[in-house]
Amino acid sequence: MRKSLVCFAFGLLMYLLTGVGCTGKDPKSITIWHSFRPTDRTVFQQALSEFASRHAGWTFNELYYEPEQARTNFIISALGGSGPELFWGANDNIGPFVELDVIMPLENLFTQDFLDSFVVEPVNANTWMNGHMYQLGDRVGNHLCLVYNKKLVSKPPQTMSELLAMGKKFSVDKDGDGKPDRYALVWNFTEPYFVVPFIGGYGGWIINEQNQPTLDTEAVVKAARFIYELSRVHKIIPAECDYEIANALFKDGLSAMIINGSWAWGTYIDNGIDIGIARIPKIDDTGLWPTPAISPLGYSLNKNIKKEKMALVLELVKYVTADSIELRFTQSSGAIPSRKAAFTSPQVAENEVVRGALDQLMVGQEMSPVTEMRWIWDAMRPSYQGIFSGRVSPEQAARDMQAQAMKLIRENRE
Repeated sequence: MRKSLVCFAFGLLMYLLTGVGCTGKDPKSITIWHSFRPTDRTVFQQALSEFASRHAGWTFNELYYEPEQARTNFIISALGGSGPELFWGANDNIGPFVELDVIMPLENLFTQDFLDSFVVEPVNANTWMNGHMYQLGDRVGNHLCLVYNKKLVSKPPQTMSELLAMGKKFSVDKDGDGKPDRYALVWNFTEPYFVVPFIGGYGGWIINEQNQPTLDTEAVVKAARFIYELSRVHKIIPAECDYEIANALFKDGLSAMIINGSWAWGTYIDNGIDIGIARIPKIDDTGLWPTPAISPLGYSLNKNIKKEKMALVLELVKYVTADSIELRFTQSSGAIPSRKAAFTSPQVAENEVVRGALDQLMVGQEMSPVTEMRWIWDAMRPSYQGIFSGRVSPEQAARDMQAQAMKLIRENRE
């Protein structure tokens, strides 16, 4: 990762010169950086306030960043010997954090009884790499599902052929301009992360057990072609659609369904939409369900934590991952808790939204946290998006994605 380290060193220099975001210097202050969405952030702030009330003389700060910014800022600050004591985010951060040695192993900081209280099936809530645990999960999943507006859809489609039939009835061009004014389905389909379930539905995946990309495959070609045809041939999804457009169409009732993750469900509920959660429809050609990427979210500890703060930091982590706190997130946004007692609680079993998310999770595939995933995402984006601009065919895009991913991995591993 030599080239990556050079980039981070330059960023670190700029960071230190500007003095932005320096934390951890106050001997009685603990800071958490996170990417909680608004609904969950309110829950987190309340929990943090409750914890603070038990520890007079201490201050507990939380700071929100978008996920990509959070990762970059944390790496830069931690390499400079600073940064927050705690970092909350998805486990795809763990690979870069471990390689750059900015977080600490956790398995010896907690009792075995405590660690055994976390879910290991159907997905491991805590993230391990190289024989060490580097993230303590506070929820599992973080995966894409089919979200439908019950006012518009009484029963979600079970197969792609059912989706197509529904789309032909629901997608309507009222003004005759050749573009539907409402859609059966929307989602951020030009972003690589959002095509992954379909690749799995055609029997493929994007990385193998040796951490090498698997993009030049028939599964990738078929998945990309199918999504292209949904847009340009069947016209049941928009010709162009990013995350914000998809969200707006769904919230405005101009789309019956959206493919999105649990981070967005609280927003839909707050907007008064009676949502249902279901599996993304089965691929007729293969008989397989789409397999969204599954990844836990949770807390990692900055390697620069002062010894005098460690005991309280660990106490805080235990508090915010307690069953009662995790179930607050379940109630507010449909988050699937990481602790076994909460995972099997009536609050989960009786929550229709969470049950739907769990059903999708059962056919998902756990995403590797290795650093190679960052380069695979970067390699996929230009060529995959080129399919929808007409620049390349799905076959050529698959070849180009594989070649670019191998190139990025080779260059960054030299």
